[in-house]
Amino acid sequence: MTRTNVLRATKVTDFPITALPFQKQIETILKWARRRESRTVYVANVHMLMEAYWHSDFGDVLKRADLVTPDGMPLVWMIRILAFREQERVAGLDILAGVCELAQTTNVSLFFLGSQTEILSRMHTRLKEEYPNLKIAAMEPLPFRPLTIEEDAALVKKINDSGAGVVFVSLGCPKQEKWIAQHRGKIQSVMIGLGGAFPVYAGLQKRAPGLVRDLGLEWLYRWVQEPCRLWKRYTTTIPPFIFLASKQLLLSRCFGTPFNIRERYLGWKLE
Repeated sequence: MTRTNVLRATKVTDFPITALPFQKQIETILKWARRRESRTVYVANVHMLMEAYWHSDFGDVLKRADLVTPDGMPLVWMIRILAFREQERVAGLDILAGVCELAQTTNVSLFFLGSQTEILSRMHTRLKEEYPNLKIAAMEPLPFRPLTIEEDAALVKKINDSGAGVVFVSLGCPKQEKWIAQHRGKIQSVMIGLGGAFPVYAGLQKRAPGLVRDLGLEWLYRWVQEPCRLWKRYTTTIPPFIFLASKQLLLSRCFGTPFNIRERYLGWKLE
């Protein structure tokens, strides 16, 4: 499929992050979904950018995405400093809510892929309570092992036959983003990596309070909840990101660059 529309973006540590208001990003996703376009959407934070920085193959996956939302507040702050002062955070849980809200009024059905049966069951119950008119095409857990060629082909057929306009994928970063990239052009839906949002929405984990999120300390809140799993991730990704971001800001200030902004249009004027 030829991609004629490229969303406005600015680079953060050399990776393009979509720089648009929250609602415009949700509307764009649903616009693609109504057309059953095969699109890739990633929800970026510091961990994802550092994985992309250290692993060129994953970096290429990120650079080829149709939309990369600024989930982590450090990314939002970078965009605000470099280019767009009014940039909003576009976080996974908010994307889930925003897509569900708009999907139930635009006749777009959703497919939930990955995670565990218990989590999906809890999500289904809550979704039906909060979005009674939402069309859920299916909820499909996946085994921990890689799928065989035959299993993968059957899954692709099931998703396409379901008529889903959006597929939420929960496999964890960077596995889910790589899976989405591999199925670009095969699955005729907007594929969105939302791994961390599933257990929170299901009520198995707590989301940080709004003030904590606004201060950019959600990582600390999560660390307290899961210290054994997250301590290595945060201690190995946050310091190098601070170094790279500081370097980018310093070079931008010293050389007066246009901050690597690229702008095109989606049928509406960008201010």
